Amino acid sequence: MVPAMTTTRRQLLGVGAAAVGASVIGRDLLTGAGGDEVADAATPSCTLTPEVTQGPYYLDLYKVRRDISEGKHGLRLDLRIKVVDADTCKVHKHAAVEIWHADATGVYSGFSQEGTSGKTYLRGTQLTDEHGVARFRTIYPGWYQGRAIHIHMKVHVGGKTVHTGQLFFNDSVSDRVVRLSPYSSHQGTRLRNKADQIYGQAGGSGALLRLRRRKANSFRKGLIGSITVGIES
Repeated sequence: MVPAMTTTRRQLLGVGAAAVGASVIGRDLLTGAGGDEVADAATPSCTLTPEVTQGPYYLDLYKVRRDISEGKHGLRLDLRIKVVDADTCKVHKHAAVEIWHADATGVYSGFSQEGTSGKTYLRGTQLTDEHGVARFRTIYPGWYQGRAIHIHMKVHVGGKTVHTGQLFFNDSVSDRVVRLSPYSSHQGTRLRNKADQIYGQAGGSGALLRLRRRKANSFRKGLIGSITVGIES
């Protein structure tokens, strides 16, 4: 049973001005000698992108926290989700950014069919700071049949959900990640981005996180993923 939204959560999601749409700004250009991923954001564009499905694994939880890993094993991923006004590209403070995703073997928390009832790992909400950035510590998601690797997100402003979207990862980076443990224990064939219908609906390359290493000389120390999402006032 999905819990009712608490008064505190309603207050949290009600912070900020009302808005009605969202866009993802920029795209990934992953380059670098010797396989080193370097973030190189394209020129920002404030064009709105279509909303996409929230999927079957959403839970309306009161989980305001930066570290959502709950001890789950996987490659560390530090997320930086920046929210701006799509008309002016000015940063949007105090928007509530909510994310959720599968673990390294493609399993979501909180669902009996997944064998995870009562668990809340890899789910959480953060308010954007004075720079418009919501920060999360999590792990690189795993994959499950029929979907490319992705993260779900919602942005709440003025008491309304103003954006429901999904974030994706460069396939060449995912190819490296799934060779690591515990990802490598997952058998089967992973769907690549272009074969995932929702990837196209989300804006294709515009929905890719820009990725760089946390430590310059070590892929295994984890990645930093960043993206800018524009909401229209």
